[in-house]
Amino acid sequence: MNLGKVVGTVVATRKESSLDGLKFMLVKHVDPEGKETGGQVVAVDAVGAGPGELVLIATGSSARQTLATKDRPCDAVIMAIVDSWEIGGTEKYRKD
Repeated sequence: MNLGKVVGTVVATRKESSLDGLKFMLVKHVDPEGKETGGQVVAVDAVGAGPGELVLIATGSSARQTLATKDRPCDAVIMAIVDSWEIGGTEKYRKD
């Protein structure tokens, strides 16, 4: 799993029919301090995330393990919206 920040949406009116009904989000990877690292991915949104939210992303074969993505050709999925995280007893992020 990776941490990421939702920075936008991706719209595709023509796509593989098994992807119909899925919402695609553009997610930038973030480091443990919450800073964007430069990498990005288009991910299927399985949890209703929105722009600006910090999320957990699964990639590869793990991306096809949610109810929304089972047996669908996707390589990344937003599987959780992050409420908070801490490192070594220090809170690094808390959702407002």
